[in-house]
Amino acid sequence: MICVFGAGSIGCYVGGRLAAAGAEVVFVGRQRIIGEAASHGLTLTDLHGSESRVDAPRFATSPTAAAGAELVLVTVKSAATAAAAEALAPQLEPGAVVISFQNGLRNADVLRERLPQVTVLPGTVAFNVVHSGPARFHQGTAGGLGVQSHPALDSFGPAFARAGLTLADEADLQGVQATKLLLNLNNAVNALSGLPLKTELSQRAYRRCLALAQREALAAYRAGDIHPAKTAGLDPRLLPALLGLPDALFTRAAATMLAMDPLARSSTWEDLEAGRPTEVDYLNGEIVALAAEHGAAAPVNERLTALVHAAEAGGRRDWSGPELLAELRRAA
Repeated sequence: MICVFGAGSIGCYVGGRLAAAGAEVVFVGRQRIIGEAASHGLTLTDLHGSESRVDAPRFATSPTAAAGAELVLVTVKSAATAAAAEALAPQLEPGAVVISFQNGLRNADVLRERLPQVTVLPGTVAFNVVHSGPARFHQGTAGGLGVQSHPALDSFGPAFARAGLTLADEADLQGVQATKLLLNLNNAVNALSGLPLKTELSQRAYRRCLALAQREALAAYRAGDIHPAKTAGLDPRLLPALLGLPDALFTRAAATMLAMDPLARSSTWEDLEAGRPTEVDYLNGEIVALAAEHGAAAPVNERLTALVHAAEAGGRRDWSGPELLAELRRAA
């Protein structure tokens, strides 16, 4: 049995794809999602036109539903990681495998500390998922799943393959996570713009905001001896320069980056839209914390974090590119 612990957008999409392909999956989540799934089943769509359905998904609110699970996919928000580990600890048997499919850099460490009896592996989700309607989850960007290489994964590969989900074994998952975080620094910019991702990234001023945040992140990585992995064959150190290109050049040079559904949004935008706390402290805030650990500052990421928290409290979510860029340059 596979347990999805944290049935939000990512959890419902990945778990739903596995269930639609025949895997035994139990979802642990909030009553709101359970109600939607009970009435509508699960519908999973993607930017390529694929659609899968699970008519009677197994949902629960209690962590006891995870008892006996051989594989647990932890997809809770980063702030809930410690609580999730404590809830799972009495349920999991020695030999179970837990994969952290979460944002940020340190969630697997938090899980591993509290779940010593199981194998905990860091993972990444390289695509965006939007909750697009009652129990409907849409993959709006390209990408697959990554997980730290481990022999314990061998028996689970076929289930992911049947579901059409690429599960890449990564020898250096930290490098992959670091690159994903570089890209996820855009979540704050996107949420503050109020625009779909493709529209926002097509405007140079917003991209320059992201480039400022990425330069701080790359400096923090150097200080922390963290080596981000290549993305689409590109050295991540070149990302800020790429983002600064004029719009016409960027559109041609970054065709892969812009290969997304025109309506795709960031998870931070989705959280703000739903009135939920965001993960900004584990994205831009992670760069602030990493820089501080090495005696440095990351004022652009600190300001983006503050602006998103202000938006959580009802503040602006309609910054134009030039306005936001000027604000971040003042902070820097």
